[in-house]
Amino acid sequence: MTETPPLTAPSAKLRRPRFQLVWLIPVIAALIAGYLGYRTVMERGPLLTLTFGSGDGLTAGQTQLDYKAVAVGTVESIDLAPDNSHVIVQVRMTNVGARFLTSHARFWVVRPRFNVTDVSGIETLLSGTYITVDPGLRGGDYQDNFTGLEEPPGVRSDEPGSTYTLTADRVGSFSSGSPVFFRDVQVGEVLGYDMGDGLGPVKISIFVRAPFDKLVRPDSRFWNTSGIALGLEGGVLQLQMQSVQALIAGGIDFSVPDAARGESPSPDNATFPLYPSQQSAEAASYARQLKMVTYFTSDVSGLTPGAAVQAMGIQVGVVSAVTLQLDKVHGTSRVRVDMDVQPQRFDPGTTQFPVKALKAELQLMVNNGLRAQIGTASYVTGQKLIALTILPDAPPATVTMDGKALVIPSAGGGLDETLAKANALMTNVNKIPFQQIGDNLNKLLVTANGTLGGPQLKQTFVQLNQTLKTANNTLQMLNDDFGTDSDFQRGVQGLLQETTATAQSAKALSDYVTRHPQSLLLGRSGGQ
Repeated sequence: MTETPPLTAPSAKLRRPRFQLVWLIPVIAALIAGYLGYRTVMERGPLLTLTFGSGDGLTAGQTQLDYKAVAVGTVESIDLAPDNSHVIVQVRMTNVGARFLTSHARFWVVRPRFNVTDVSGIETLLSGTYITVDPGLRGGDYQDNFTGLEEPPGVRSDEPGSTYTLTADRVGSFSSGSPVFFRDVQVGEVLGYDMGDGLGPVKISIFVRAPFDKLVRPDSRFWNTSGIALGLEGGVLQLQMQSVQALIAGGIDFSVPDAARGESPSPDNATFPLYPSQQSAEAASYARQLKMVTYFTSDVSGLTPGAAVQAMGIQVGVVSAVTLQLDKVHGTSRVRVDMDVQPQRFDPGTTQFPVKALKAELQLMVNNGLRAQIGTASYVTGQKLIALTILPDAPPATVTMDGKALVIPSAGGGLDETLAKANALMTNVNKIPFQQIGDNLNKLLVTANGTLGGPQLKQTFVQLNQTLKTANNTLQMLNDDFGTDSDFQRGVQGLLQETTATAQSAKALSDYVTRHPQSLLLGRSGGQ
């Protein structure tokens, strides 16, 4: 028998699974997540803390901090301060935005703003509110905690120009954003003002853009150009207004006098006085101011500091002060008017004005009748001025000195004196007893009417007529004796004709007076 070989199980071969591409997805996702995490960590900037009065329009996780339309941070949280007085906003800056965290930076919220001086933030009506930054000048210390501005700054650090300070007695209608003009062109704006302790002058900060800041010289003059100037010029009513913006929000104008054109531009933060009007600024541009004083005992309402001093209608100075002085001993009062007269206005070629020489010249003019009078600058506003006029009949007067000021005599005049005289005339007219005069005239007319229309006058004319008849008979007898062609006859005939005419005129007069007795006083025309 053959042996059957034993059966053996077949050997199995194990096959390893093949690589699947789908496994790359989680790997790639992990790599991307790691890269993004690394990038986030690398780009993650510091945390900025801002303080605002309100969080209006701000949303955590959405509101951006932009600079020139580039996002440099995102608002992470918005919370109230512990005392509920303000809002604390935390912004996560990017590594690029970290460069703005210096002590020179300024932050504010961009919202739609509409006012007379500024219309801004219109784009936020569609894009939403955002925070922006002005990095300021280069340098500065690192800082990550700021108090945000409630209003946008008037001037940005990247705008060329210069900042100046103006001093004034009062703020007036100025506010942040009020325009600054030069020859009617807006060249800058008001940044703000500082009243200090309230006892000194107000300091107004302005910004003048380049290249106009080169026009600001040490002798430049700044003045308030707000409101409306109304007056008479050349017999025509003149209405002057800088602009509607300056009328509502106030404005400042400045000029460069001829003497200042050769000067170098003023440095940044230079200080200048702010004059109340252009006339005051122009008066201050004269190098020499001659002090003069005059006194009035009449009403000076409408005369204020800054009013013009005129000679023959030409301005030669301005009024610097108007004060009331009381004499307690004699119980009288007078008004002292101080004036700054600029001799260069009437003698531009002279630079030296010695007071002694001017006093002698002024005395000569006073001897010829020079006097100071109150004049009217505007009949619309009632503003007054000082007019230096020549009165030929003025009494003698002497020019004196009051400290360093020349005192010149004054005289009444102008519209006020005319009205005073008219008032005195009306007072005297009111004293006339018109009622008594009328009563007496009525009595006279009644008496005249009774006399002229009475029987006595009529009897007189009857007797006169009889006399003429007798004379006529007599003449007839004489005619028979002397003839009709004798000289006697002709003379008598002429006499009778004249007598007859006189009698007829007297009768006509009597009849007219009888009908119109008032003609004895008023005449035949009726006395209209």
